[in-house]
Amino acid sequence: MKIIDVCGIEKYSPLIPAVCAICKAKAGEKIQIVTDNKEVFKDLKEYLSEQNIGFREIYDEDRMTLQFTISHE
Repeated sequence: MKIIDVCGIEKYSPLIPAVCAICKAKAGEKIQIVTDNKEVFKDLKEYLSEQNIGFREIYDEDRMTLQFTISHE
């Protein structure tokens, strides 16, 4: 599983490395994105839903995690 931790990123939007990882992933690859930003978490969930990618949400104190498998070819 590829883990992308975007917690504490302040130079640019944490969405950039998260979406780059999704776009570069191969079909069948498992991805886990960890964030401490509620807006980023919400935006990523919306994006995955729009792409018909099912995901699992994990909440751990101030960190939120999305786990999913890439389905595009």
